[in-house]
Order: sequence, then structure tokens, then C-alpha cells
Amino acid sequence: MDDVIIIGGSFAGLAGALQLGRARRKVTVLDTGLPRNRFAGHSHGLLGHDHKPPLDILAEARQQLARYPTIKLVNARADSISGAIDDFSVLTGDGESLAARRLILSYGVADQMPDVPGFAEGWGTSIVPCPYCDGFEVADQHWGLVWSGPQSHNHVRLFHDWTDTLTLFADGHDIPPDIRADLARRNIAVVDGRIIEIAHRGGHLATVNLETGRNVAVDILFAHPRNKPSASLHESLGLATVDTPGGIALKVDERRETSIPGIYAAGDLANPLMASVTTASSHGAMAGIFAQQSMLV
Repeated sequence: MDDVIIIGGSFAGLAGALQLGRARRKVTVLDTGLPRNRFAGHSHGLLGHDHKPPLDILAEARQQLARYPTIKLVNARADSISGAIDDFSVLTGDGESLAARRLILSYGVADQMPDVPGFAEGWGTSIVPCPYCDGFEVADQHWGLVWSGPQSHNHVRLFHDWTDTLTLFADGHDIPPDIRADLARRNIAVVDGRIIEIAHRGGHLATVNLETGRNVAVDILFAHPRNKPSASLHESLGLATVDTPGGIALKVDERRETSIPGIYAAGDLANPLMASVTTASSHGAMAGIFAQQSMLV
């Protein structure tokens, strides 16, 4: 029996495995090799790895984990979970049954691309969600923001640290008059009309084509499509969740433990705020440490 099975081997899962391996706990990491940020050319804000391709960072992390004899990395999907604390069972897609005293869920989320030609093709390059991840490289340029709800008003204020040139695309939404007045006070241009296509001109360049016939070019487009967990294991377990503007997140306490004792969660799956590799790594390390401490006798 393992001490911990970690489901999801991206930044959060591997960070948790590292802490557990250094505590000489027996760990198996199950991963399908499809991290959320695989579309991005570079990862930013992670100390010691700034501006490296995310897949290169993960490959290096796996190599480093190989020096710990109690860590096992397995390329497999977790199909189901049963049992309770100190006796969990995980059935993999290969039909193998694994047992562990604790679980860490870090299988992440999948972004739900809108049915707009050019959106999915530009995701991670000319269309991005996070200014902390990509804002520095395009500072002082012309940014676009697709309105997705009241949270977009907060993004307008946040973006001011990077640029003073911002166009907001209403994309068919009704923006309240008081918010429109504030946007006007901030000299933020609001473009009405639904987006029907996004044309790319290479790198951080995009042209937003609208149903009104108007086309607006920006240097980078920020958008926040809803996401959903990459697997449904939390649903079958009945774990408590939180409904956020971006999607469903698992509810955890200050120790990263879910509503079921012995099951922890980390990474974008359990982060209702702005996701990044930095927060994912931090929360993964916390989950690993607290899972280890919960097994002390």
C-alpha cells in the first residue's frame, strides 16, 4: 500500500510528490500527460524557471523526482476511487487496483473554448487569461479584454499596472450603465457586438471580427472562458465544491483537505482565484506536507 496516491502529475501534483518523497513516504503519481498550460510557449513567474517552456519544466521536475526511491510516476488515468481514510482504492484505466492511505487530487481543469473560429487556435499565444503569466512581455501595448461578467470590471483595474491602452469587447453582453460610466472615466474603449471570429497575425497579435462588420486589431487578447474539472472523480466521491465565475472548484480547508477526510486537492482544480503555476506548485507542496503530517503517529 502507498502512503499517498496523487492523481494528476503537473505542477501541483509533482510539487506534492517532491515533499512526500523527501519525507520518505511511498507515493504513486498517476498522470495522463495533458497539462492545462501545454498550449503556452513559455511559463512565467515561477522562481528559478521564469520564461521556460512549461513542458520543459515538467520534464526536468520528473527527472529530479527520479532520485527519490519512494516516488513512482505512472502514465495512467484514474477511473474510479473507493474506500476511506487509511484504505483508499484507485482503479486505473489499465485495470490496475492501487491502494493508499491518503489521496491528493490534482488533475486540473479543462478550459471550455467558445464556438468562435480562431479562438481555440490562438489560446495560449495571442489569447491568454492571466496578466501575471503573460502581461510583462506585452506591457504598454494594446490589450483587448472579452467581457465575461462583473469580474471583468476588476480585470480592467488590474490591467492598469501593465498598460494604459485597453479595448473591452462586450461580446453581446449587457454591461451595466454604472460600469460603462466608470470605463468611460478610465478612457477604456467599449466595442459592442458579438465576436464572430478571431484572426491571428502571428505571435501576440489578433484581430477581433464582430457581427457588426467592425474589425479591431489588438496586440494581445485576454479572455476568461469557463472551465471544468478534467475528470469527474470528485463527483462520484461527492466532494464539496465552490461555484466560481470561472467554473467549479473543489472546496478545501487551510490544510488543502477536501470535505472527505484523507483526500486533499491542489492546483487549478481547487483554486477559485487566479490560477498560475506558482500557486499550483505552492498548493501542491502544502497538500503533500499536510497529507504526510496527517499520517504521523
